Amino acid sequence: MGQEESAKRIAVFCVGNRLHLDDGVGPAVYDEVLKRFDIPDGVELFDLGVLTMDMITYIDTCDVVITVDAMEYSGEEPGTVLRGTPQELARAQGAAMSLHDLRLVDLFDAALLLGYESEGICLGMQVENTEPELLTEDLTPRVRAALPLLVETLAAELARLGKPLINKEDGTPYVK
Repeated sequence: MGQEESAKRIAVFCVGNRLHLDDGVGPAVYDEVLKRFDIPDGVELFDLGVLTMDMITYIDTCDVVITVDAMEYSGEEPGTVLRGTPQELARAQGAAMSLHDLRLVDLFDAALLLGYESEGICLGMQVENTEPELLTEDLTPRVRAALPLLVETLAAELARLGKPLINKEDGTPYVK
């Protein structure tokens, strides 16, 4: 790994509400990553309910900001993993890309006005149900079954960026 890659700072925002079925896919990824991997230096992993403007400083201080979130209206089947820039996914899904009031593209647009820049990557999963009749901390079966793919996608993205997650079982870096 080159010196530039080792100095890279990355923030991972796992966004979602654990009590609204598939809206909790971001926090479920957060839990699974912490269970399976050690986080390398230079990577900060956050379990966020929703994106807020408080996170804007990470766009100034990090080289890359990755958001993991539930997505609706992609036209894909529940459990489908989606990847793109904040701008690409915002255009593809219009105003309803994220289930949350502040979209990542909005955060990046505000940061740009302040002169802050970093690379933005969105990893999401098409959801099936985010509005249970009762508060429910779980994912629907199709989304739960696809969760390992989203975790692997995040791990592969971090490896591509020179910051591989470390497998807790054997101490090896994730390099798929």
